Parts: sequence; C-alpha cells; structure tokens
Amino acid sequence: MKNIQNYLSNVFEVPAEKLNMCSLQYSSKKILKHEFLLQAGEVCKYTFFVEKGLLRMYSIDKNGKEHIIQFAPENWLIGDRTSLYFSDKSNYYIEAVEDSEVLFLEHDFFKRLLEEFPNSIERNDLLLQKHVKSLQDRINSLLGETAEERYLKFIKMYPDLMLRVPQWMIASYLGITPESLSRVRKELAKKNFIAD
Repeated sequence: MKNIQNYLSNVFEVPAEKLNMCSLQYSSKKILKHEFLLQAGEVCKYTFFVEKGLLRMYSIDKNGKEHIIQFAPENWLIGDRTSLYFSDKSNYYIEAVEDSEVLFLEHDFFKRLLEEFPNSIERNDLLLQKHVKSLQDRINSLLGETAEERYLKFIKMYPDLMLRVPQWMIASYLGITPESLSRVRKELAKKNFIAD
C-alpha cells in the first residue's frame, strides 16, 4: 500500500503516523485483466485507486462503439463521480486493462479525510479544480483540435501507456479510428525523421 500512503501524504499532507488510520476506509483487491469493477446500469459505490496495474473507463454508444473516457495507471483515481455522489445508475464501464491491485475507497472516504485533517480542505479544492480543468480541456480538445494535437496531448498525459495498451484503445480515447491513428503516427515519424 505504499502508493496510496505516498498519495495521501503528498497530496493531502496526512501525517505519517495517521496513514494507518486511513487504511480502515479502504480495501485492497487483486483484479484480473478484463475484470470489471463497474458496469453500465450499476450504481458506483467506490472511488478506485490504482496501486498497481491499469484500468480504463468507457461507455458504449447505441451502435455498440466503445468510447474510452479515461485511463488510470498507478497512483491515479478513477470512478463515476455522478453515480457515486448522486446514486444514479452509471453509464460507464470500468475494466482492468492489466492484472491490477486496486484500492476500493469508501464513498465518503474524502469527506472523512477532510473532517479528520481540516488543513487538507484547500488541497482537496485544488484537486477538484484541476479535475474540472482537465475535463474542460478534454472536451475542448475533442471538439476543436486535430487528431495529431490530441495524440500529442495523450502522450504528454499518459507517457508510459504507449507500450501498455493496444492502438485501438488509444484511438478510442482520441475519438478517431485506428486507421486515422496509424496515419497520425506515420506523419509524426516523417516529421521527426526530417527534423533529425
């Protein structure tokens, strides 16, 4: 549980001697590749912290096409916030891309954390604002940027995922076809070759 302890210590400034107390609010599970933590139609009951491995969250449209919303490698949080906080049925699937070790944080985990450590309220607010900014940037990117620009942003956001996920998943995240992604990669390779 070293990653979650580092996360709580660095992000929320939880004192080292209090980290074990926080562990009472989550459980750890080994999740196999292709196993689901959430399926559409269920109510999301946890926020998931990836201690080891990789998860993805996606929706499926009426034509059966997948749309990947987010990847969550080590040290990332993932969950359907709308379902979690409003008890709505989820529109999303959360699935393990690799065998993973995942912490299931209780729905009120962060509320209790802030009650116990009020000095973390400002840090939590900053985290939420960054999350909103990230969502707004992603919407703007999907609506107004080229496939190449989106791909370069993906590499910046998820620098270690290129060898961990299949190309079709990256294309789904970018909102393009695998063939378009292949063209983008070829064009970038040509530019790099010329630049050298």
